[in-house]
Amino acid sequence: MPRPCPRPGGTTLRTLFIFLCALGLVTQSLAATSGSERTDTTRAAEDRRTWSASLETRLAAKLDAVRKDRGTIRFFERRPALLRSPDTRPWARAALQQAERRLAAARRAVVRLRRALRAREARRLAAMPPRAAICDVFGAHCEDAVAVAWCESRLETTARNGQYLGVFQMGSYERRLFGHGSTAHEQARAAHRYFVVSGRDWSPWGCRWAAW
Repeated sequence: MPRPCPRPGGTTLRTLFIFLCALGLVTQSLAATSGSERTDTTRAAEDRRTWSASLETRLAAKLDAVRKDRGTIRFFERRPALLRSPDTRPWARAALQQAERRLAAARRAVVRLRRALRAREARRLAAMPPRAAICDVFGAHCEDAVAVAWCESRLETTARNGQYLGVFQMGSYERRLFGHGSTAHEQARAAHRYFVVSGRDWSPWGCRWAAW
């Protein structure tokens, strides 16, 4: 671990060392930011699939930039003399302002990337076929849940029998309590809530025998 920068004050040599230490922090922060910007520019030219696949990597880079800029800001907050001294004030204030601007931009990028990740995950879940969606939600109860759903609806998300809708043929009252949706994953999540509340024994379903 690198040694922390010394407190300001004292000899000229100490002041120079503080300056070099601060310069190192700022340079490191700038390098992280510029590196992520170059990465963004390069990846922006790639196709949508490649861009989507790199969201986690880009988010990690932005979070790293946030951490480094926060470190730079804390450095100056703990050494206010650098911001007051005529010898160090110009470069110290400029470095602090740059770190604050970069931090604000990185935070906005983090929000955008997290939003994009949530949207991508929503698309992935929406595209799941019924069997995969049921197993994703029910886990260890996958086979029983698929068997019950097959008996109830032949795994059709649009199946309807009077008031009963969806893969698990849930009634209007149950849908109000536990939810519903147009995708297999949404319907499986609603059915799983009902399954848990009812004691995990499939007793509410007419096709409960399929899980025996």
